[in-house]
Amino acid sequence: MDQWGMSPQDIVAWIESALELGISTFDHADIYGLYTNEALFGQALKIDTSLRERMELVSKCDICLVCDERPENRINHYNTTPSHIISSVEQSLKHLNTDYLNLVLLHRPDPLMDADATANAFNTLMKDGKIQHIGVSNFSPSQFDLLQSRLNAPIVTNQVECSLHHITPIFDGTFDQAQEYRASPMFWSPFSGGKLFSGDDEQSRRIHSVLEPMRKKYSASTAQIALAWLMQLPCNGLPIMGSGKTGRLKEAAGAITISLDRQDWFSLLVASQGHPVP
Repeated sequence: MDQWGMSPQDIVAWIESALELGISTFDHADIYGLYTNEALFGQALKIDTSLRERMELVSKCDICLVCDERPENRINHYNTTPSHIISSVEQSLKHLNTDYLNLVLLHRPDPLMDADATANAFNTLMKDGKIQHIGVSNFSPSQFDLLQSRLNAPIVTNQVECSLHHITPIFDGTFDQAQEYRASPMFWSPFSGGKLFSGDDEQSRRIHSVLEPMRKKYSASTAQIALAWLMQLPCNGLPIMGSGKTGRLKEAAGAITISLDRQDWFSLLVASQGHPVP
């Protein structure tokens, strides 16, 4: 997550508001904020240590960025070697002021990943109690299966991009696999980076024309209908919100109560695709 220029005290208040809404999972990555966001969030947890046991902390690793904080990186790349994974997790633990992470994900598929070596790193981290669960992000079904075949524990999630503007994982086997393994995916960019609200391309115009009457029918906002559409997928996915505004979180939480009529759901799918179902 991005702390949006908030002070540690502001972050404490924001966390408490989220918890009151029933939002208890906080998604991080070592690279967010150019390797600074986890430490900012950790300062908030240091102010109020009681918050830690009321939440699930998620982090991700394996992307290596070129920036001042990592002068050793000459080019953006991926690193799934055991030494890098273990070092990244230990840094996240330190920055977040915690002894364990509820879930750690590989952030991107690495073409140089040695599945045995990578799995051994995760198996060791779990054995040592530093992480509780293992996940992946942006993995294809075959990449997911390869790593799973070497692990001692199940992969519990695949965090992938999915929205009304990006429906690829619905049809490429990603969400079929999620159902097969009962591993609820996580949806990043559920609003298409804001395109849902302000996009003016052909696809956006089609989606807006269908969303508008639905807002009235369901007495809901555009964001709530878009989230309800995603959460109606039978893979039981979890949208990831990227807002520091409590009002936005409250609005998003309201999507849980919306159940779209099946034909309305398909109307949005058709709008996204630009053609009727076969």
